[in-house]
Amino acid sequence: MPFRPVQPEKLSSAVIRQIEQLILRGILRPGERLPPEREMAERMNVSRPSLRDAVSALQERGLLATRPGAGIFVADVLGSAFAPALTELFARHDEAVFDYLSFRRDLEGLAAERAARLASDTDLAVVNTVFEKMEAAHPKRNSDEEARLDAQFHMAITEASHNVIMLHMMRSMYQLLRDGVFYNRQVMFKQRTTRQSLLDQHRAINDALQSRDPDAARAAVHTHLDYVERALQDQKKAESNENIARQRLDHETGG
Repeated sequence: MPFRPVQPEKLSSAVIRQIEQLILRGILRPGERLPPEREMAERMNVSRPSLRDAVSALQERGLLATRPGAGIFVADVLGSAFAPALTELFARHDEAVFDYLSFRRDLEGLAAERAARLASDTDLAVVNTVFEKMEAAHPKRNSDEEARLDAQFHMAITEASHNVIMLHMMRSMYQLLRDGVFYNRQVMFKQRTTRQSLLDQHRAINDALQSRDPDAARAAVHTHLDYVERALQDQKKAESNENIARQRLDHETGG
């Protein structure tokens, strides 16, 4: 017979499994500080020694990290997604920018389609809440805040797709974007017409998701990222033209 005796599970093993699931599902995020030991032990209804054993094991696995005097944090596991040399290579070549946008277009289109089909009502409420914050921020013309909410909106859609591989892949891609590896997102929000267009595009994505229309959600994401690509091409062309114009001016003025 295939049956074997059931072994009682150590409490520390149950703690490990729960924390791993929280990290895997993107609920605990890289850099997030865990609650103090006493509070965590009480919340999980385990002894502090059992909790310490679990934390130690997770540190050995590279999922948690201790910062002296600060506490225990979720490790920045996404930092290893791309080697520093490759990240620097991306930053030096424009073709990486447009390949990045193409990758996002395909993956985020799929994420939006999945979210329209699979997201819970709570997932969609999160997406809608972020979009409402985007609408509220629009009149303030704060490019930093708008860029932050833009990333948060797209991440909420990826989370609502309920695919953990896609979730962590997109988190790593957004981290590169936040670090300015591909392009400065804030620059896009400085143009008045661009800002309104971007808000309208995000509204179309949100409307399709709230209507649970997978095809419309994917199409709205594609429309949005196609627009971003054209805007970046125009920006780079304008920068090139300005450099040439300055050379002409320097020549004429003897600079």
